[in-house]
Amino acid sequence: MSAAGSIENLTIKGFKSIADLDRFPLSRLNVLIGANGAGKSNFVSYFRMVSEMSEKRLQNWTQQKGGAERILSFGIKETPRVESLVEFGSNGYQFILEPTVDGGFLLAQEKLFVRQPDNGSGWKQLGSGIRESALKDSLKDTVLSTAAQSCYDAITGWKVFHFHDTSDTASVKRWGALHDNQHLSSDASNLAAYLYRLREEHPDVYEEIRKTARLAIPFFDDFVLQPRKLQSGEEQIQLLWRQKDSAYSLWPSQLSDGSIRFICLTTALLKPDPPSTIIIDEPELGLHPYAIVLLGALLRSASHRMQIVVSTQSTSLVNEFAIRNLIVVEQQNGKSIFNRPDEQEFASWLEAYALGELWEKNVLGGRPG
Repeated sequence: MSAAGSIENLTIKGFKSIADLDRFPLSRLNVLIGANGAGKSNFVSYFRMVSEMSEKRLQNWTQQKGGAERILSFGIKETPRVESLVEFGSNGYQFILEPTVDGGFLLAQEKLFVRQPDNGSGWKQLGSGIRESALKDSLKDTVLSTAAQSCYDAITGWKVFHFHDTSDTASVKRWGALHDNQHLSSDASNLAAYLYRLREEHPDVYEEIRKTARLAIPFFDDFVLQPRKLQSGEEQIQLLWRQKDSAYSLWPSQLSDGSIRFICLTTALLKPDPPSTIIIDEPELGLHPYAIVLLGALLRSASHRMQIVVSTQSTSLVNEFAIRNLIVVEQQNGKSIFNRPDEQEFASWLEAYALGELWEKNVLGGRPG
């Protein structure tokens, strides 16, 4: 991934509990810790909103979330707008959202930083008073196209994954369309189709996913990915698998929830087409302690190919990172406050305690009360 696709600084003001986050630096690996309700999930939700906005789906996303009143910090009377600035190295993207009477948002301002060595660099207005983003439209503008393409590719490259639903009716366990295989979906509903494409087009990556899954699931041998053709002509596929020393195909429901989540995480982090930034909310859910250690190694390795943003409640997972990777999220007077611990301040503590222990003892902050 090019450095241009990685977020360097992020400003968010007036979005849910994030009332005033000003030019907060993000590194290649960012691990958010904090108590329930501190604002970690709201940080993840911001990425979802901007991703939807870039594809002209802001109004639909806003209504799904209950309208602008539910999104603005402390409501419309307290907060008149959402403001944001995303800095991608030499590029930048800025917008202001203002609520409408029907519960939606207007883009009161949308700007793009354009670097032009010959004609001077500066902010260019994409639009104002519009209901949907003009970023995608600016790809056709001869003056803006290079900067617009860079920002658009980075933002649409943000991938928010949420693998919490592993119930019997979860999409990841059901038959799905074989042709839906270009990208792994946010809930891994097309996992079987995506793994099938990897096996056919990227066998080395497929084998790495398989071997990593076997580390956490010792009895697992391989996936059984056999498409079926319906009378309509559509081809479907399901995530079947087999155990070691057996040719019998087993159903996805015969894997534990933690095993399925680990396979989803492994696939997302090893995929051959890495996104600009990957965001995962509480990836440790249902994982065995050893699988959490493997997950930590996967996240560290993946951060060399893509930017990682992870929120977690697991002290075991926190132990897998360095203190420089942590972002401590706390709530003060209903507002989310984001801080990076000072490495020098905690150097003597880390000689005697693991990082997760410091969090558990509330030395780092980010604990209830």
